[in-house]
Amino acid sequence: MADEMPPKLTAPPRSLLPQTGRSTSLTSDGVAQPRATPTPLASDGQALPRATPTPLASDGQALPRATPTLLASDGQTLPRATPLPLAAADDPILPRAIPLPAKQTMPLAPLQPRSDRIGMFLTSDDQLLTRHVEETHVPNGSPIDVRPLFQLIEDIIARSTQTLFAPGPGAQVPKEAMMIEGKDSFTTLVSIPDLPLIIDRIFCEMACKSWVGSNAHDATISVLKLLAHFPWEAKVVLTLAAFALTYGEFWLLAQNYSANPLANSMARLKQLRLVTEQSGSFTHQFDAVNKLIKAILNVTRCFVDFKDLPSIYIMEEEPTLKAIKNYFPIAVYWTIRSIVGAAAHITTLTSSGHEYSPSTAEAWEISNWEHKLTTIYDHFMSIIRRLTELIEKKREDEAYETLQNFIYKMIHIDNIPVLIRLIDGKADPLPLYDCSYKRQVQLEVLRGKNVLLLISDLNISQEELSMLEQIYNETKLHQYEIVWIPIVDRSIQWSDVVQARFEGLLGPMRWYSVYQPSKLDAAVIKFVRDDWNFMGKPILVVLDPQGKVVSPNAIHMMYIWGSTAFPFTSKREEALWLGESWKLELLVDAIDHRISDLIRDGKYILMHGGDDIEWIRKFTGQARIVADSAGIKLEMVYVGKSHAQRNAISKVTAAILSDDLSLCLKDPTTVWSFWRRIQSMLLSKIQLEQADNHSDIITQEIKRLLSYDRSPGGWALLAEGSTVVLHGHGSTFYTTLLQYEKEWKNEVALLGFARAIQAHKRKFDIREAPYCARFDFPTSVGRIPKGMQCPECNLAMEKQVTFVCCHEGALASAELTSPLPQAVPPAV
Repeated sequence: MADEMPPKLTAPPRSLLPQTGRSTSLTSDGVAQPRATPTPLASDGQALPRATPTPLASDGQALPRATPTLLASDGQTLPRATPLPLAAADDPILPRAIPLPAKQTMPLAPLQPRSDRIGMFLTSDDQLLTRHVEETHVPNGSPIDVRPLFQLIEDIIARSTQTLFAPGPGAQVPKEAMMIEGKDSFTTLVSIPDLPLIIDRIFCEMACKSWVGSNAHDATISVLKLLAHFPWEAKVVLTLAAFALTYGEFWLLAQNYSANPLANSMARLKQLRLVTEQSGSFTHQFDAVNKLIKAILNVTRCFVDFKDLPSIYIMEEEPTLKAIKNYFPIAVYWTIRSIVGAAAHITTLTSSGHEYSPSTAEAWEISNWEHKLTTIYDHFMSIIRRLTELIEKKREDEAYETLQNFIYKMIHIDNIPVLIRLIDGKADPLPLYDCSYKRQVQLEVLRGKNVLLLISDLNISQEELSMLEQIYNETKLHQYEIVWIPIVDRSIQWSDVVQARFEGLLGPMRWYSVYQPSKLDAAVIKFVRDDWNFMGKPILVVLDPQGKVVSPNAIHMMYIWGSTAFPFTSKREEALWLGESWKLELLVDAIDHRISDLIRDGKYILMHGGDDIEWIRKFTGQARIVADSAGIKLEMVYVGKSHAQRNAISKVTAAILSDDLSLCLKDPTTVWSFWRRIQSMLLSKIQLEQADNHSDIITQEIKRLLSYDRSPGGWALLAEGSTVVLHGHGSTFYTTLLQYEKEWKNEVALLGFARAIQAHKRKFDIREAPYCARFDFPTSVGRIPKGMQCPECNLAMEKQVTFVCCHEGALASAELTSPLPQAVPPAV
């Protein structure tokens, strides 16, 4: 019945097993020892060919002999008649297989992978064989943990393979053989009742069927019938256990026969000395069988791994699951058949000694089995990988939803539970690294404090670190602590090079950092990306003392307003924007005190940017001519270009200062900070309003400046004190200045310089075709608007995909491959 447990199996005495045909003699103490069959001699002393003995039945009548195996021209085995077995009266009654038609007993063609669906093509022979195997499968539903037994089998085979032709002390044990070192797996083996008897009975099935004139197919079906009540993976593991016991026994004797008298006697009885002492003659044969054994182990491991997959994450209707289960019968059959074949070849090789010479058919048979199992293994592994990915995805989604609810829907009395979930504080009692004191610390140092989670990748720039250090110094006054959480793409292995890069970045930092970023949970990384829109560029998530998220990214308001943005909440960010207007102070803040002084004095300030030094020379020269003619005090300031290389901006700045063309921002870091603030203004607006607000004046003016910066050539902005007068592309602004004498000089006396240049440039802009407006949002900044309106014409802008390389990655790679002497490794 399907619900019955496997019957208790009793192993027959070894004396009842059919012998291999080799004659034996008894010593004086009654112990059997092998002896060579005498060779008949002719009258002249020449050896005569020996006649093959005719098998006799119990009544002395000759039995018909089996037709020898024949090979066709293509190497396929031709069908042969099944011989009648010779059975003694007291032989055990073994299950008898229902023979397949002759063509099914032949080795089948290797299975070919299918590419259009999950699964593999099955030939008509395979389909018939599958149905035949399924008829032997009547599981009783009892779960069996076969992994401990399989680990024991791996250990036996690994140690046996290691000692192959290399017995003796000092030999290294392979890693596979050390898997269960120090483990007591015997307690888990008791879950298989009567395990020794089952293994012995399987051995008898394989031995009897393969030694009395039948074939590997019959022996395979006999084993399957014997194990009818066991699940698929148990059938394979138990059969492999029977093989491993015999295989390990052979090599145990081979390893110790020269040092142990008992092993020596047993080795002589089995004639193992002939094999071990003439090992060179058998290397090729054992290599072929060892390849087959390796293929058997690989497929068996797939069965065991599949059994251990958590079923709660896989629905029975899952196509991948159905595909692999439908494939089980044919895979189990060929695995067990290969085990039977390997056992037969090992037995024949060791018992025949130097007389054994494998035929081409036998060699082809072993190769064919190995090829079949390799194909099965590749197919199994592809399916298991898909199932594993599916399970990991569902686990990650489940953990992600749990984390979402924990952070956003649960009320906490302090911030420690939230930090534990994010930083995995349960697994490590000292999960943080104090960069100031170079030591590991507990999460307790953050209890009851406002925490800024600095989240970035390992490509954080020196400019960003400098800006963050300034933020750290200011926030320290308000009882804030910064914790760096570096996120590395999961496709990148955390190697020694990556670790060195991480430690190098810790050097100049003064705040806390996660000590082991490689151990961050996948659900945390998904949460950071999906909920906090982290895409690579640094973000600062603000947690209050109760662990509540009060700002998903405060880095923009900190870049814009610094410590004025305290307490760095989204509400504070909204309030700060309500108090702002479109004026020059918003753009420059306190980035350069010279500009602040000019604004306070009410002077005309002409800011200009770009990286074309020739245009800058012409533009600044014409601006001075107009200013002198109009009688205004004009100061010019060069602010660089946002996406230009540092050395390019440095060369332009050096040329401007050398020719005394205008003032310049003092260094490339200041240039970076200027443009980073303007970019942060736009991103802050988008983050608060969740979209592009085309009715907001500040947003539209910021978009114009960023569009100028991304256009070819230069640009300029004119302000009178803090009031922005006008701005535009370099070519139109320069042309406006050139037309001063002819077209609008007289208007200055009537309207004033500011209104006169405004009016003329407005007329000129109407006559001239406008430049294309352009905004670039790197995907690494996180939140990107779904659409934007042009700041010039208010039409919806076309969205394009642009691939840009500024070679920063190449520099980062070079840094990763070189040592970083400033790094101070975290103290353990």
